[in-house]
Amino acid sequence: MNNLFNKKILLIICGGISAYKSLELIRVLKKRNVQVKTILTKSAKEFVTPLSVTSLSQEKVYYDIFSVENESEMDHISLSRWADLIVVAPATANTISKLSSGMSNDLASTVILASNKDIYLAPAMNVRMWEHASTKENLFKLKNYGYKIIGPEIGDMACGEFGKGKMAEVNEIIKQIEIYFNNKTKNQKFKALVTAGPTLEYIDPVRFITNKSSGKQGYEIAKSFRDNGFDTTLISGQTNLDPVTGVNFIKVNTAEEMFNETINNLPADVAVFSAAVADYKVKNYNSKKIKKKENLNLILEKNIDILAHVSKHNYLRPKLTIGFAAETNDLVENSLTKLEEKNCDWIVANDVSDTSIGFNSDNNQVSIFYKNKTNETLDKMSKSLVATELVNRVITKLN
Repeated sequence: MNNLFNKKILLIICGGISAYKSLELIRVLKKRNVQVKTILTKSAKEFVTPLSVTSLSQEKVYYDIFSVENESEMDHISLSRWADLIVVAPATANTISKLSSGMSNDLASTVILASNKDIYLAPAMNVRMWEHASTKENLFKLKNYGYKIIGPEIGDMACGEFGKGKMAEVNEIIKQIEIYFNNKTKNQKFKALVTAGPTLEYIDPVRFITNKSSGKQGYEIAKSFRDNGFDTTLISGQTNLDPVTGVNFIKVNTAEEMFNETINNLPADVAVFSAAVADYKVKNYNSKKIKKKENLNLILEKNIDILAHVSKHNYLRPKLTIGFAAETNDLVENSLTKLEEKNCDWIVANDVSDTSIGFNSDNNQVSIFYKNKTNETLDKMSKSLVATELVNRVITKLN
């Protein structure tokens, strides 16, 4: 079965000796009935000609940010929206540097910056350039931004040196593209539910108690499920984040509301409970604003434990139930205890006493504790990349 049939791929060709491989890539993609549009950077035209590219792709070649022929079109928007996937091959050290700093001074970089699609980079450069600290730092940033990297390979180089830096072979690039679309297709049968953000437990109409949470990690997890083809529901407490498009997005206030919406949206194949649900609610809620007093006594009662309730009821329980633990001390001990007490499959824990990976940070460092008593600690990375790593593990487990 050809899972690339009628897919739309935007191929960006950069200036490097490996650009000749892009012609073979176009030929193979066309043979697989893929629609291919191409952008040539200015230096790429020194290695392959627009005529050779257009004869293979049977499409117009784009290479100038301003085109008199298409003055009514905004190519950097229309091209990025047209594609199902963007592939940059070869991706030179110069292009990688530009992308890592967010530059957009030509059509290729502007399309990428304006894109809402996944982007694969197939790096190609001299071994010393590949091993340079700046290249490693740039690639680290790009991975955190969500770029996917194919290769490079080890071998003889055009400059006569040997080492890592060769652009991945065409069959390897095709293989990675096939895996990407195959995951998209097979994951459509799965339903994911994610909770995120804090809950608010009102004292009176204007005051409440809550837990500290930005919701960023849960939102990124929901986006990653969506991008991997899952039918995704995100139940969110009140955050300052924009709603996640392309998912069933539900906003709630209290723990009780979050519990009810969770139950209403089960069953699911996987549920990730990343919300910071308040453990207690106010029993003596006042329907009118309480006037300032020297002392105010509140009577608190326990909220229902959403994670434990779902995990311990077989008729509700997803195939894979994942909890989160924000800890300030004894992370391993507390996480293992929570894993057992909540009866969930995985616990994802982080140390929120470290402000660089805390509630409002864009970065995180998590440890995953599994039901079989094994665990792993991921490197510090963006919350987006943490979501990617977590969802990749979910996909492996479900399949």
